[in-house]
Amino acid sequence: MSQEESSWNFSKDCRPAGAFEPITDQPIIREQLREIIRLGTMAPSGRNNQPWRFVTIVAPCGPPQGSSDPQGNTIYPNRSLAPQQDFGELSRVAAGNALAPGFRTTLQKLVQLTRYSHIIEKAAACIIVFLDKTAMYHEVKDHQSMGACLQNLLLAAHGLGLGAVWLGEILKSAKEVRELCGLSNDMELVAVVALGHPAGKGGKADRRPVEEVLLKEL
Repeated sequence: MSQEESSWNFSKDCRPAGAFEPITDQPIIREQLREIIRLGTMAPSGRNNQPWRFVTIVAPCGPPQGSSDPQGNTIYPNRSLAPQQDFGELSRVAAGNALAPGFRTTLQKLVQLTRYSHIIEKAAACIIVFLDKTAMYHEVKDHQSMGACLQNLLLAAHGLGLGAVWLGEILKSAKEVRELCGLSNDMELVAVVALGHPAGKGGKADRRPVEEVLLKEL
């Protein structure tokens, strides 16, 4: 991904997240997910402890395993299990022996763990974001860092022309999501980010004007 391809105007393009339905049936490219995660890890963290960890899941239909787009980029097969990739300490990609039995069962179980199942069902991929409690040094500051990381993920996706939705309601099923990913109790679920190629601009949430939120100008 070149610098020109990933660049965008923050003041122009940073806007409230909205639903990205309907989405197209385009697959997610491996390099896009890697770039989104890389930019997510650019968030600040206390003592540079970088407590974020990720699991990526790709939705089941589309081109066969190992297909490439016209530019030669390897495609995550939309609606099939992506091959396991090495993200070092940053991420684990869902592997059949760690999850299911079977990828379809894994996705179906994730869908059942949130009231916003329709968003996950229509997404081309999801990034499940965890906080590694063994890397923590201050509970409040570390959770603040995770918020910054999540914002980076959303902005990175938008900069790549993707739609992204931050799902927090699924935290009620944190234990089930962690077990679904085959992770230990040291991993605390923070959010799920659903990704897809938007067919249009989607919805837009209103924001209060600066005059309402700026308490004082000293």
